Amino acid sequence: MSQEFPFIGKIPLADWIDSGLDWLTDKFALVTRAISRFMGDGVELVVGALTYPPPWVVILGFMALAWWLAGRRVAIGTGLGLALLWNLQLWVATMETLTLVLFATAVAVTIALPIGIWGGLSGRAHRVMTPVLDFMQTMPAFVYLIPAVPFFGLGPVAAMFATVIFSMPPAIRLTTLGIRQVPAELVEAADAFGATRRQKLFKVQLPLAVPTIMAGINQTIMLALSMVVIAAMIGAGGLGSEVWRAIQRLQSGNGFEAGIAIVILAMILDRVTQKIGKGKQS
Repeated sequence: MSQEFPFIGKIPLADWIDSGLDWLTDKFALVTRAISRFMGDGVELVVGALTYPPPWVVILGFMALAWWLAGRRVAIGTGLGLALLWNLQLWVATMETLTLVLFATAVAVTIALPIGIWGGLSGRAHRVMTPVLDFMQTMPAFVYLIPAVPFFGLGPVAAMFATVIFSMPPAIRLTTLGIRQVPAELVEAADAFGATRRQKLFKVQLPLAVPTIMAGINQTIMLALSMVVIAAMIGAGGLGSEVWRAIQRLQSGNGFEAGIAIVILAMILDRVTQKIGKGKQS
């Protein structure tokens, strides 16, 4: 049976996408290369700052931060988890992954919050962005690596770009949801007291939506971590590269060690962000 579509043949979608990417790469190469150098230097600076002191100093620093943000139990768990990663000689890879995830999450949240607020305040914007977010969340994660390389080259910056696009939708969705779930009575009361749109947003809607927004940020961090192994294919480094190297060399034990390290990092970040969200809710 012929695979040719009758009358019109195959739509040249792949050629159109290639042409579009070539045009964008040609027009914006200077900008993307400058962003790549700037972000690459930033990542190297933070990784250097985290790996220069002895690991026990950094562990104590993270424990203090976790205690302040999430309490004593999370701080103890953070210390034990990071000490295990140090013992497994995965310290540098863990710091590289942590830096990549935090950078990607910061960029994703910076972009996602205004878009989410726009979707929460405008029904038309919400209707337009919903199918776009559905498309972004159902697209296989590997596909995001394809445009990242021509724009930013191989390395952690291209991985960060792909991670940002992949992890951004939950932050947008839950910011929109949080604002739309604010009780109408409170919004009407603010209107009755003569509040402007800015006052209503910053003093009523956003404070009440913070727990839901924090849940979105939590999901963004988890998706960023899940992208770590995939992004190793374009030279992201960190724990993903350890897993990727173990797969290539059939070293199951080393692969599981790196996988456990990613899980520990995910648990630490998850517990801290959950505690922050619950604190805001209470």
